[in-house]
Amino acid sequence: MKSKIEVTVGNVSGSLDRFEQAWQRGVAGKTRSAEVRLTFESLPVLLKNLTPARWTLLETLRRSGSMSINELARLLGRNYKNVHTDVTRLIELGLIDRTQDQQIAVAWDTITAEMKLAA
Repeated sequence: MKSKIEVTVGNVSGSLDRFEQAWQRGVAGKTRSAEVRLTFESLPVLLKNLTPARWTLLETLRRSGSMSINELARLLGRNYKNVHTDVTRLIELGLIDRTQDQQIAVAWDTITAEMKLAA
């Protein structure tokens, strides 16, 4: 399992700035542990993708371990189709992994979120 992913709200310019800083550190021979970010363009977009139901799904899956989507839907008491849609989106975002035996599992030990208020 991967260690930590940071969920943020930001823009392309901020991402490019972080990339340039990392590049310059590399050129200077400075090392730093890799950071993984999932950046959304706005808070409404973040909340559309990480709904309360999806967060509950992540928590349940992390606590219970890898399983099938059908098992997860039963455990959550939710409709299979809706859970499948949520799982598909969370896989696309990189928050859930599909194992070799087609089970699903949370990809991270820790998910942190940072949202800065505009100045």
